[in-house]
Amino acid sequence: MPTSPLVACDSASVSPTTFIILFFASTAAGCIDAIAGGGGLISVPTLLAVGIPPQLALGTSKAQSTVGTMMSTWRYARAGLINWKEVRPAMIITFIASIAGAWVLLHTSNRVLGLIIPWALMGVALYVYLNPKLGEEIKPARMSVAIFALLFGGLIGFYDGFFGPGTGAFWTLAIVGLLGHELTKATAYTKAVNLASNVGAASFLIWKGDVLWPAALIMICGQLIGNYVGADLVLHRGSAFIRKVFLVVVVALTLSLFLRR
Repeated sequence: MPTSPLVACDSASVSPTTFIILFFASTAAGCIDAIAGGGGLISVPTLLAVGIPPQLALGTSKAQSTVGTMMSTWRYARAGLINWKEVRPAMIITFIASIAGAWVLLHTSNRVLGLIIPWALMGVALYVYLNPKLGEEIKPARMSVAIFALLFGGLIGFYDGFFGPGTGAFWTLAIVGLLGHELTKATAYTKAVNLASNVGAASFLIWKGDVLWPAALIMICGQLIGNYVGADLVLHRGSAFIRKVFLVVVVALTLSLFLRR
């Protein structure tokens, strides 16, 4: 397995310099993730930059972000923004679907999605930009909770396990558009279902041994801090703030995917 001056992956050792880099990167990623998703934009490139091989980088990123998402989900639940009766069916289906997605990824390529998803995310960004009032008020639901959970829990949960980028954006737009939630509550709902898919995919990757634990543990510390701060910003700044961060993250994610092609 390849090494770098910062990381010696074959011995699972991480240098003090790398610990510092990973801690601050994960703190920033956690803060962004709690607000609008897309923390992987920071965590995965950072892990790759310090010399961790791609498979280990993806597994380590998923493991540390899972714990961070637990923090923001707890913060939103404590603030009364998560209706567990409503979100539980989607969480269960998302959990199962994410494991299926991770398993299928082992046997196929996600290259086709890599070509399609940037255009889908561009559409999400354009839609949100052209609808400045999106998610500012509660609207009647267009779909039952059960059907929504089955349809989007299955589709987006599978997508998160199989590919992943933009999962939070797709969830948030679906929740606002079809369940009628305002943006703050939609963000909280998104974190709960993201937690389910993260746990499913992370469990599978941990079972496969694709997590570099010294790196993951220091990043978990940063994630807990970042997610707490990010959730606090959402609770105090509201939907207008979420919308701005959401647009920046989706545009940045879209550009990164186009550049990766």
